[in-house]
Amino acid sequence: MNETKFPVSLQIDYPDRELNRLTTFFRCIMLIPPVVILALLTGPGAWGDNSWRLFFASGAILFAPTLLMILFRRKYPRWWFDWNVNITKFSARVGAYAALLTDEFPSTEREQSVHIAILFPDVKKDLRRGMPLVKWFLAIPHWFILFFLGIAAGFCVFISWFAILFTGRFPRSFFDFVVGVARWGLRVSAYALLLVTDVYPPFLLR
Repeated sequence: MNETKFPVSLQIDYPDRELNRLTTFFRCIMLIPPVVILALLTGPGAWGDNSWRLFFASGAILFAPTLLMILFRRKYPRWWFDWNVNITKFSARVGAYAALLTDEFPSTEREQSVHIAILFPDVKKDLRRGMPLVKWFLAIPHWFILFFLGIAAGFCVFISWFAILFTGRFPRSFFDFVVGVARWGLRVSAYALLLVTDVYPPFLLR
């Protein structure tokens, strides 16, 4: 299955220019304001040991109410969907900044270099009533793989930190891999947490 057939997509523009070495060096400090904002929005449940949670803050996602609404009413309130999508987009921008994929300070509104598209589902047509009850279980193979991919992505970001300081560039192969891990994580999040699709996520980085 390719990405165009899955109702969720993620693209991050490769910075084809020299990145800011100063803000890269002090990225941990630069991250404090957006991380505080994100923490206030998501609560402590969004922060755990898995690195992919930095990209997709599931603690803020309206999961249980959406599950119940789909299960009993076969509805997905549009404003719940908009909230879930917007918190996902903001957390993705913070995650991209933290991972050095961009040196643009994360905006709370503008898309910037992180492009996420999530289709609003036709619940009665696209979502089966009982699926939200088992998606978390069906996604276990993905969680397992993403744990190790997240560790590998962390090493790529660490090495790239030095590369940016010396060359001003994020190595393209590492960039594509880190974005691929984030893309994979977004698909799984859309399936098991956002509940916007019943299409099983592909085991793909692209």
